[in-house]
Amino acid sequence: MTTENNKVRASREEFLVFGQPDIQQEDIDELLDSVRKNWLGTGPKAAEFERRFAAYKGVESAAAVYSCTAALQLAMIAIDIQPGDEVITSPLTFCATVNAIVHAGGVPVLADIEPGSMNISPQEIEKKLSPRTRAIVPVHFAGRPCDMDWIMRIAEDRNLKVIEDCAHAIETEYHGKKAGTLGHFGCFSFYATKNLATGEGGMVLAKNREDLDRIRVLALHGMNKDAWKRFSDAGYKHYQVVECGFKYNMMDIQASLGIHQIARIGKMWERRKELWSIYRDELASCNVTLPAMPDPDTIHGYHLFTILVSKQKSGIDRDEFLVRMGQKKIGVGVHYLSVAEHPVYQEMFGWQPEMWPVSCEVGRTTVSLPFSPKLTDADVADVMHAVKTSLIP
Repeated sequence: MTTENNKVRASREEFLVFGQPDIQQEDIDELLDSVRKNWLGTGPKAAEFERRFAAYKGVESAAAVYSCTAALQLAMIAIDIQPGDEVITSPLTFCATVNAIVHAGGVPVLADIEPGSMNISPQEIEKKLSPRTRAIVPVHFAGRPCDMDWIMRIAEDRNLKVIEDCAHAIETEYHGKKAGTLGHFGCFSFYATKNLATGEGGMVLAKNREDLDRIRVLALHGMNKDAWKRFSDAGYKHYQVVECGFKYNMMDIQASLGIHQIARIGKMWERRKELWSIYRDELASCNVTLPAMPDPDTIHGYHLFTILVSKQKSGIDRDEFLVRMGQKKIGVGVHYLSVAEHPVYQEMFGWQPEMWPVSCEVGRTTVSLPFSPKLTDADVADVMHAVKTSLIP
């Protein structure tokens, strides 16, 4: 499909929402079943979602939680991060990655990204190591896997823990291994815009079963294992609080939306892959920087399609481009401003964006285009038309 072979509407009647989830009738029916059974909180469907996701990832078990932010924080606590312990991560990520480190009591340390992959640079990680370094959080940006061989070698040499931020990387694979199973922990997001969407939601994988069991306890107030079963039809069961935990549990009404999507992950990924190729082909002649091709022996998760729009190359700056796309009723995203751009971290850590020049430049020029298996061919044609006409100086 190309836009030349499809009639492009002069203007859209409805705004095209960025990151539409692909919710089908079977997902709605499962949700309604939870409502009709009056079991809305953590229960059997959250447990079933865990089982199915673990099977998809080829691991023994998984822990469902309220969000990827919660997953990251719980993983930090599971490795006993102490005040002053440093955790290295990417500047090109959502604030949740840094917030999780802070809330767990650690000190975030940023290592700049590679300009092509937009993933954290192992070379830059090595420059940021110190005697206080305890962990590394690689972020698989847009679904492209980080250089995990190199990162794991760094971790093994220094006895560090690796917590993979897989918010973009449900389908991602690296050298035959699934994202989230390469490090000591893998943390996933099922937010409304993600490739598998439950509105809010997250999942944790762990190499060590004891770590995963502890995360389950921590996620539900610190109550002992399977405390949610206290209200089951088997009769009330007393629980004990064994650790000071959090309210980070996933509800059944969240899990019910995801149970059947797991079986459709491959089909949705195929459509995203098709859209990714169409976008690259259509925009090849435009004055923008396109995402790099996937690396050999990897599977790209195709979560985002990001272009870089700069005044120097495109003739207009990124923010003007965002305005023009909105005027054409095309929803766009920014993934991401470098975290060092945000005032709170500048005040807390003295960060300035220019300290990480590659992330700074990408953060000030990046645009994420609508990218969902729910997009019709007409939607895609509208997006391409809007991009090309918006780039006219």
